[in-house]
Amino acid sequence: MNKIKVTPSVPTKMEVEKIKDNHIRLNVYPYESGYAISVAHPLRRLLLSSTAGYAPVALKIEGVQHEFDSVRGMLEDVAEFIINLKNVRFKVKDPEVDSIELSYEFKGPKEIYGKDFVTDEVDIVTPDNFLATLNEDAELQLSLIIKKGIGYVPSEELRSEIPEGYIPLDAFFTPVKKAVYEIERVLVEDNPNYEKIVFDIETDGQISPSEALRMALDVFKSQMEIFDKELLIPESPKSSNSNGEDLFIQPIDSLGLSARSYNCLNKAGIEYIGELLLMGENELKEIKNLGKKSVDEINERLAELRPAVEKLSEEQKQAIKEKLETLKG
Repeated sequence: MNKIKVTPSVPTKMEVEKIKDNHIRLNVYPYESGYAISVAHPLRRLLLSSTAGYAPVALKIEGVQHEFDSVRGMLEDVAEFIINLKNVRFKVKDPEVDSIELSYEFKGPKEIYGKDFVTDEVDIVTPDNFLATLNEDAELQLSLIIKKGIGYVPSEELRSEIPEGYIPLDAFFTPVKKAVYEIERVLVEDNPNYEKIVFDIETDGQISPSEALRMALDVFKSQMEIFDKELLIPESPKSSNSNGEDLFIQPIDSLGLSARSYNCLNKAGIEYIGELLLMGENELKEIKNLGKKSVDEINERLAELRPAVEKLSEEQKQAIKEKLETLKG
C-alpha cells in the first residue's frame, strides 16, 4: 500500500567487503527509486577526478639535456626510462607535504626497480616495477620532483613551473585505479522498488579505498556549500536572553571540515564549535598533529562565526565554557 511521504527514505545499511588489499566492495541500501544513481554517479566521477595523489612531475639526469637523449651504459634510452618511471607510484610519508625533491645515484651492474626509490621521505607502492638496466661501467645520477595533485596534467602545462635543467613529465596523480557501480533492486517490506548501490573501489596503494571515498565526499560537500551558506552559520535562538548559545553547542562536524582536520580535533577531544571559537590562535596551533593547512581550513570555516564571540562579555564566555564542559560530561 502506498504511503504519502514528506521526505525520502534515507539508506541505513552499508556492508563493506574486502576483496584484496586496496580493493573493497560496498553495498549501500535501501534507496528510493532513482536516488541510488543520483548518489553513485557523482561519487564515481569525483573518485576518479578529484582524489589527490602523488606523481613525479620533473626529472633531471646528470649529463642529459632532453628526453630523447641517452645515458652511457644504460640499456634503455631516456624516453623509455621516463615511460617506466611514470608507472612507479610514490607515496609521500607526510601527507602535509605537497612537493618534495629527491636525489638518487645508481652504479652498475644493476637492474633498477621501483623499490630502489624508497627513502626516508617516500615509499613506493609499486616496488616490482622495472625501470632500467645498467652495465658494469654505468652510473646514473638523477633528481625527481614529486608533487601532490588531482587528475592528469600534461608535461607541456608543467614546463613553466619546473626549475631549469629538469625535464617535465606527464603527471597522472589519481590514486584510484577503479571506481564502478551497479544499481540493484532490493525488497523493503513489501515494496520491490527500492535500490541498492554496489560500489567497487580499487586504489594503487597510495591511499586506501575508504580514504579515497572520504576525499570524494569532502569534495562533494565543498562543491555544494555554495548553495546554502547558512549550513555553516546556525540560526540564533529566538529567546532574547540566550546570547546565541546554540551556535556554540553545534558539533564540529557541522563545519564541513576535511577528514584530516576533523579527525585531529576529534582525537584532541574537541566536540563543539564553541570550543574552537573560544580558543586563542596559539591554542589552536598547539593541537597535536594539526598541521598548518588544517589550522588555515579551521580559521576559514570560523571566520564568519567569530563576530558572535566578540560581542560576548567575559562572564558570558565563562558561562558557555561551563555549559560545554557539562555537555561533555
